[in-house]
Amino acid sequence: MLLRLRVSLPDRPGGLGQVAKALGALGADILQVTVLEREAGRAVDDFTVSWPGAGSAAEARERLSAMPGVRVEGVWVTREVPGSALDYDLLMHVAAEPGRGFATLVDALPGLCGAEWSMAVADGAVRHASLAAPAEFDLPESPPRAVTMEAEELRLMLLPVVAAGLHLVIARAEGPEFHRAEVERAARIVDVVSKLASRAVVG
Repeated sequence: MLLRLRVSLPDRPGGLGQVAKALGALGADILQVTVLEREAGRAVDDFTVSWPGAGSAAEARERLSAMPGVRVEGVWVTREVPGSALDYDLLMHVAAEPGRGFATLVDALPGLCGAEWSMAVADGAVRHASLAAPAEFDLPESPPRAVTMEAEELRLMLLPVVAAGLHLVIARAEGPEFHRAEVERAARIVDVVSKLASRAVVG
C-alpha cells in the first residue's frame, strides 16, 4: 500500500533524518520526499512511502506526533507512484487528442493530486467526471481564481477555466486540505490543457 504523509517539522539539520528514522522503524520504505514549504523556521514535507501490511496509518501518526516539534497534518492512501510522471503522460495524451482535453484532464486529476475524484462543472451541470465522482454536485461557489475549501467533509480544490466556461472540482476525502503548492501545480497543468484544448476548437 502506498501512503502519503504530510509532516510539519522544525527546519533544522537532522530534522528530516529523524522522521525518516521513525518511519524506517515502523517498516515503511520511503519512496519520495517532496518539500512543500520552508518558512518561519519550519518545513512541510510530503513523504510517499510503501507501507507494510502489518502497520497502520494511525500507528504512523502516533509515532511521528510523539517526536518533539513534529506535527502530522495528514496520512492518506495515494495512487501516484513516484517516478511515474503522470503530469507528462497527461499532457502527451491531451496533445495527441486535444478535443478530449478536459475529459482526459478530469480522469487524471485524482492521481495527480492525491484525491478521490474530480469533475468539470458548467452552468450547474456535470460535464465530465472521474471514477468515484458523484452523479451530481452543488458547486459551493464559482471563484474567479483557484481556491481550496471544505464542504460536506471533503477537502476541495476549485479551479476555474474561464475560457471554457468550466470549473474543475477536485475532492479529497482523506488527508489534509490541499496545500498551496498542490494548487499551483494543478493550476499550471490546467492552464496548459486549456490552451491545447482551445487550439483544437480553433482548428
